[in-house]
Amino acid sequence: MPGGSSDNDDEGITGINVTPLVDVTLVLLIIFMVTANYIVKETIEVELPRAAHGGETVQKTFALLISKEGKVYLNGTEQDDDGLVRAVREAKAKGEDVQAIVGADKAATHGAVTHILDVLKGAGVTKFAIQIEKQQ
Repeated sequence: MPGGSSDNDDEGITGINVTPLVDVTLVLLIIFMVTANYIVKETIEVELPRAAHGGETVQKTFALLISKEGKVYLNGTEQDDDGLVRAVREAKAKGEDVQAIVGADKAATHGAVTHILDVLKGAGVTKFAIQIEKQQ
């Protein structure tokens, strides 16, 4: 007799009660089903139109370097403010999305870097990155 005292201890376990296991599994399943509604974001289904000449926007990346003397180099050639504005406008006229990577000598002044960023922003560049060297 299970749970009671018996004189015959040679009996082994003949069955396993799986009811608690099934109960716990069903409770976990219900919890996952209820919380899944909060995890998934609602989307609006739309059918997008097709175009024969559509495509991805082409990105143009300008590599700018500022020397410790304050000279500005655009893709390896020295430029002034008007040259930078002209290059950005030419790229935008071709339909390119312009972004700039600005690197400056650590001896260059903060004002020189800020001035170049201001000139680029005035020309229509909205994406910037600052080039750094990783410390060892």
